[in-house]
Amino acid sequence: MSKSNEIRHFALETRVGEEFGVSPWLTIDQLRIDVFAAVTDDIEPLHNDPKWCEQNSPYGRPIAHGFLTLSLLTKFLHQVTDYAIAGRHDSRGHPINYGFDRVRFLTPVSVGERIRCRVKLGGLEERDSGTMLRLEVTVEIEGTPDKPALIADWLALWVGDD
Repeated sequence: MSKSNEIRHFALETRVGEEFGVSPWLTIDQLRIDVFAAVTDDIEPLHNDPKWCEQNSPYGRPIAHGFLTLSLLTKFLHQVTDYAIAGRHDSRGHPINYGFDRVRFLTPVSVGERIRCRVKLGGLEERDSGTMLRLEVTVEIEGTPDKPALIADWLALWVGDD
């Protein structure tokens, strides 16, 4: 990333430590859970059988896979940044998932609940291969602000140049 480009003029160098914003609420419905289960071959009663959950689960209804919640981080990041940290067809620059330094699934997300994500730029590091972004993300469940569904330190490498 060239310093003049600043990843689509998002001025990252000046925003370290700043919260980018909060995504809109997203309802986690049974269809989303079932499709995720089918795609990942992770079908089990705790996620996909409402009747079983009524009788056997401590939650009384299905819960989303933790990895489903994690997989929504990209969607939430794009919403919060208005796609500023995304590849474009008219550019060679693009982000690559580098990994996570920490992921914690703190509270299950039950079917029908709404979640949203807070995104903070925790750090920025220039490397030979690009610019490493450390994103501190918190996925909240509506009505339980003190019990997040997920917290993570997400690393993304911006490579290429506009």
